[in-house]
Amino acid sequence: MINFLNILAAASEDEGQLYKPLFFNLKNAEEKQALQQLIEKERRLFVRDGIYSQLEEWVKCQHPSKKLTKDELASLIENHLKGTALQDYGVWVYYPWNKNLVHLLGEDEFVEVRTNRNRNKITKEEQATLQSKIIGVAGLSVGQSIALTLAMERVCGEIRIADFDTAELSNLNRIRTGVHNLGLRKTIIAAREIAEIDPFINVKIYSDGLTQQNMDSFFTDGGKLDLFVEVCDSIDVKIDARFKARDLHIPVVMDTNDRGMLDVERFDLDPQRSVFHGYLDGFLVDGKITVNADNRSGILMSILSFESLSKRMQLSMAQIGKSINTWPQLASSVVLGGAITTDICRRILLGEHSTSGRYYVDLDEIFNVE
Repeated sequence: MINFLNILAAASEDEGQLYKPLFFNLKNAEEKQALQQLIEKERRLFVRDGIYSQLEEWVKCQHPSKKLTKDELASLIENHLKGTALQDYGVWVYYPWNKNLVHLLGEDEFVEVRTNRNRNKITKEEQATLQSKIIGVAGLSVGQSIALTLAMERVCGEIRIADFDTAELSNLNRIRTGVHNLGLRKTIIAAREIAEIDPFINVKIYSDGLTQQNMDSFFTDGGKLDLFVEVCDSIDVKIDARFKARDLHIPVVMDTNDRGMLDVERFDLDPQRSVFHGYLDGFLVDGKITVNADNRSGILMSILSFESLSKRMQLSMAQIGKSINTWPQLASSVVLGGAITTDICRRILLGEHSTSGRYYVDLDEIFNVE
């Protein structure tokens, strides 16, 4: 969260860099004054005040077995407010990039209502456990769908996202965003959408991508990652990040966006295991893997297990640099990857899955597609 005292400075920043919402608790006199200054300063402001409806939902969550009448709801809300003026209840959240000022329940009540329909696929106790978890996501082509699904399901309380790239028109075949965001950093786009879904999830961005210079920070600053999702394009980063995760005993999940292929490496349970399930052991020299022009293609094919790729992906790989620029990624596969990655991340963090391996959710096979 950005402190309310930074409101004027934050509002004057380059709008293309803003991704943190601003919070105002009107029970605090200074914050109330700061919000009034914002309202006076900002000529174009969109006020969204649905706090009463949210309070109705919260009350219903407290009485799940009872069909409350409108009068009963009103009475329970009045008792809950305990004399607090409705406009002063909860928090006001300002999104500088779109000028929306939204009245929301406070964090605990907000999270309780927003996750209420997870019950009991995720229990209240499990939700509390997940809220303490930190997940890192590197690579936001496939990773954007993963990060957003993690946020929607609230599988963690903090997400760290890394990508060096900006959104281009050709990305919109698989990245969920609008044409108005072309040219913006992928990290900014993802962080904003997460904040608009749930402003209480802490998001940290690494807009230079995951590099040797920031890798320590990404994995450990503010607390060690509980889980690392690696879905970046760079072979060098894939390998370096694996070794870092193994050194720190952090489990790794990777979605490959073909045949629903998902890798799980439980370095937390088995820190001696080979990276990439041993597929790259032949490239090890003194315990390290150095990528160069001679071995880059071989390393990539070994990671992907070329013979296990779908026929269409195999054909596409052979055409890279000839008839196509890079390997294809379909929106349906990316969204599927977001779903299965989120599911396995939740299971790992709740202690429901402890096995390393390569798994497939192959729709061609499930639907008997030739």
